[in-house]
Amino acid sequence: MAASADPQRIVIENCSIATVDAHDTEYASGYIVVADNRIESVGAGKAPEGLTGVVRRIDATGHLATPGLVNTHHHFYQWITRGLATDHNLFNWLVALYPTWARIDEPMSRAAAQGSLAMLARGGVTTAMDHHYVFPKGSGDLSGAIIGAAREMGVRFTLARGSMDRSEKDGGLPPDFAVETLEGALAATEATIDAHHDSSFDAMTQVAVAPCSPFSVSTELMRQGAELARRKNVRLHTHGSETVEEEQFCKELFGMGPTDYFESTGWLGSDVWMAHCVHMNDSDIAAFARTGTGVAHCPSSNARLAAGIARVPDMLAAGVPVGLGVDGTASNESGELHTELRNALLINRLGAHREAALNARQALRLGTFGGAQVLGRADQIGSLEAGKLADLVLWKLDTLAHSSIADPVTALIFGAAAPVTLSLVDGKPVVEGNHLTTVDEDAIARTTRDEARRLAQIAAGA
Repeated sequence: MAASADPQRIVIENCSIATVDAHDTEYASGYIVVADNRIESVGAGKAPEGLTGVVRRIDATGHLATPGLVNTHHHFYQWITRGLATDHNLFNWLVALYPTWARIDEPMSRAAAQGSLAMLARGGVTTAMDHHYVFPKGSGDLSGAIIGAAREMGVRFTLARGSMDRSEKDGGLPPDFAVETLEGALAATEATIDAHHDSSFDAMTQVAVAPCSPFSVSTELMRQGAELARRKNVRLHTHGSETVEEEQFCKELFGMGPTDYFESTGWLGSDVWMAHCVHMNDSDIAAFARTGTGVAHCPSSNARLAAGIARVPDMLAAGVPVGLGVDGTASNESGELHTELRNALLINRLGAHREAALNARQALRLGTFGGAQVLGRADQIGSLEAGKLADLVLWKLDTLAHSSIADPVTALIFGAAAPVTLSLVDGKPVVEGNHLTTVDEDAIARTTRDEARRLAQIAAGA
């Protein structure tokens, strides 16, 4: 909702501020005024005098304020299969885990979403997304369970409603009973959009159309999925160019590489973002830049599965929108996005003479404004500017972990993971003093542990 005529205000003062606006404006000591769910003003020094309706005033000395982090790729259900297949490449990892994933049900999905969202929110994420594509027959309302968990947590959320219709019998990887029919997948995706997608400025829940990957869906599902998304005016998401094997698969099956295949099926455009994009040549990057297609960079997962290093500096130089993603916690067990800020910078510097491949402020932009761009919400979130939604984080940087690093942005990116003193989403606190305010973390830990055991038992007896 827009700020009312006599709004309730939160005033934050005495903090360093990295706005991540178009000019990378920063203040060594400044203020932020929040009015209802919008940022009213940001600036240097003390907040304006005479503000009315102030319900809270925060002395944020020793803190850095940034936009809330935006996660652009995840698989929440994997929270209850962490720590498995730890020495596998992507295809072998999928083969090892699909038989277990194919047994998930609604309570498991809800618990896994709660665990994933809790870790994201505790680490400064204010906008999360989940690419959920495993819908075993008779498993219940998985989309509703995931969306319900996000609503309970209080974070802004995009559900990328995934699908698979290429099973083992068709040359795919998932078991036959874990995939949908073409017609069933399209109908269920449209129903999810109709039931849950909110296109308003301050939407808390949005839905994207998201067939899983070229090697787990039919070409017709890709084509008709793109048509559905554009008819419904929602965004499109899938995996792309993650491994060398995927490129070989596309060339053998379709007679072209992944990027050309995506273009042939309507899957390049400013309303599309792809996860990973590790194996991209100059022509691929140029095609993404030309069409405005976005990328979700997942550095830890790519390292965990030995997929390779995405050419993020080259993508940014070409004008490709790039955000950060955790990816599923079966390939990034920490489940935290704030660690990806550091990992993105370090991994993209690997190699001779790459010390300037990415810097601290570019990494922060990837995790904030870049993520907002690929989710199609750059006008609403991703930077601290008057009129934008009040999604922001106060990082505590005055402890031993960061005590001798003078520049706060360098401290946040290069240093140890900073505690979150306050995280606001839509102007409401989701984290206070490094603890979640909306849910019971200990209860979530118990529930996810129990559901992980139940899933393991069911999979073992299958």
